[in-house]
Amino acid sequence: MGPARLPAPRGLGCFVLVLLLLLGGSGSPGTTPPPRAPWAEEQGAVPEGAPWSRVRYEAVKKHLGALSKHYWQYLACKVWQEGCEEEEKQQGEREASPIPGWGFPLVGQDYLEILSAWYCSFGKCCETGDCRIINNITGLEAELNGQLHGQHLAKAVVLRAVQGFLQSPRPPKALVLSFHGWSGTGKNFVARMVATHLFRDGLRSDCVRVFVSLLHFPHHNYVDSYKAQLQRQISETLQRCRQALLIFDEAEKLHSNLLDAITPFMAQHTSKGQADQQRSIFLFLSNLGGNTINEVALDFWRAGRAREEIPLELLEQRLRLELQEAAENSYAHRQLLREKLIDFVVPFLPLEYQHVRLCARDAFLARGLPYTEATLDQVAQMMVFVPKEEKLFSAQGCKSVPQRINYFLP
Repeated sequence: MGPARLPAPRGLGCFVLVLLLLLGGSGSPGTTPPPRAPWAEEQGAVPEGAPWSRVRYEAVKKHLGALSKHYWQYLACKVWQEGCEEEEKQQGEREASPIPGWGFPLVGQDYLEILSAWYCSFGKCCETGDCRIINNITGLEAELNGQLHGQHLAKAVVLRAVQGFLQSPRPPKALVLSFHGWSGTGKNFVARMVATHLFRDGLRSDCVRVFVSLLHFPHHNYVDSYKAQLQRQISETLQRCRQALLIFDEAEKLHSNLLDAITPFMAQHTSKGQADQQRSIFLFLSNLGGNTINEVALDFWRAGRAREEIPLELLEQRLRLELQEAAENSYAHRQLLREKLIDFVVPFLPLEYQHVRLCARDAFLARGLPYTEATLDQVAQMMVFVPKEEKLFSAQGCKSVPQRINYFLP
């Protein structure tokens, strides 16, 4: 005989829903249900002990049907990730409503949470086996192509690196990407995209951690304390999640002792089981190398060549040379390169006038606001462009574009 098979997801869900309705329809056992304002209007005044009228019967049937639907939507969202938008909308309406209505009894909601966790333990609720992880590579590719402007190299490297890592049956180590370029060129933007398309809750996921050097580790006098906290936080995240994303912004400002706390988590896996069970991606974001990248882009422009002709090998070679120099603010990257922990150096090119216009268009569309081509030009013209003679690159990239469109609102 073969192993016992689990009941079909839908049949199991319906069976549990019936039980929950019986258990939780009136709240927790032994409690008196609160008054239901909508019922008072629909059922009318019925003397105590009197038989139910047709109107009251229809009202009860209506509310039982609505509650069953709510239970099903809640369960489907929790377990199969279906209908979550509708469930969130209805949850918001229930919280905003001043009139108490039919909602989930506490005991029933607890049972749904237990059911969701139990069902996911069999690895059936989603392809990854962990419902927090979605790994939507198709969505990542689409957003990179549609929203990231002027960054043909970053698009190609990030997509290829992440997809290859996730498809590898046993990656030997964590995936480590080092983003470089001027402020406003899209480094944080891409990091957010990766989080959004790999994890259901994006940057809010408990499998994603973001560290900003000057925000989280501002005082060198407390480096030892920071180091212990950082080690504990990374370790807890990796233990909690079979796949984790760790983002370090302003990476060039990381103290050397803090880097010592991070490197063991990026090194080669020490056992086959560790490689099978754990995948982690580290993103280091830095302004280092921005001037080198800009010089290459300017040289191509002066030679009459399109920026899309700039090869990755050329920029990667120059960036690695710059990062390996003895400059104090490149210590972190120098050590990572020396220990061969960085898998890809990802250059972000400076943005030109046409890219700023595209960013302005996206900002208007994101807020559902109308715009004209003239308005997009006005937004782009508000930016400062360098070098002084050529005025080719936006000094701030697209960083302040969403704020600048406020000047053109009616």
